[in-house]
Formats: sequence, structure tokens, C-alpha cells
Amino acid sequence: MPITPVLFARGSFATSSGTLFTTTTKSVLTDIVISNTSSTQQYVTIAIDSVNIIPTVPVAGNTVIALQPKTVIATAKTITGFSSSADVKYHISGVEIS
Repeated sequence: MPITPVLFARGSFATSSGTLFTTTTKSVLTDIVISNTSSTQQYVTIAIDSVNIIPTVPVAGNTVIALQPKTVIATAKTITGFSSSADVKYHISGVEIS
């Protein structure tokens, strides 16, 4: 069973919920890095298949949060998210199991 490391998504959050990544095989979400490049506190929400795994979490100004959720995601499921400002960036990675 091959396991392939994958960059799931990278970019700036929108201020309304949008799809960040859709799985094409069974996957494991391993890392989420969130950086707030604004000088003021912002809020981030990330969900997997409509279940919040990061529910409106505050991110202080000019800081980085690194999470390692180690969450299995079935095929054709989505990771969605948004923040209170487009100044908040994300990097989401994991492994695909085929």
C-alpha cells in the first residue's frame, strides 16, 4: 500500500467558507500551519466534511500556529476553511494512501 506525501493546499484564506482541498484517495491530514500576517488578532475556522476541526480559533497578530491533527480522511471528502481576514495564510499537508 503506497503512501505518498502531498501538499494539500497553500494560500490565503477567504473571508467566507470555501474548499481548500478535496481528497482523491484515502488520506491522512498530518500538518496545518496558519500564519497571521496582520498586526491584529484574526479568527480561523477549518472543517473536514462539514465537521469543524478548528472552530473559530483566534490567531494573534504576526504569529504562526502549527497543528498536527493526524486525521484520516475518506476519498472525495473536502477540507474547507475561512478566516476573518485575507491576511491569514495556510499550508496544509498530509499523505495519500493508495
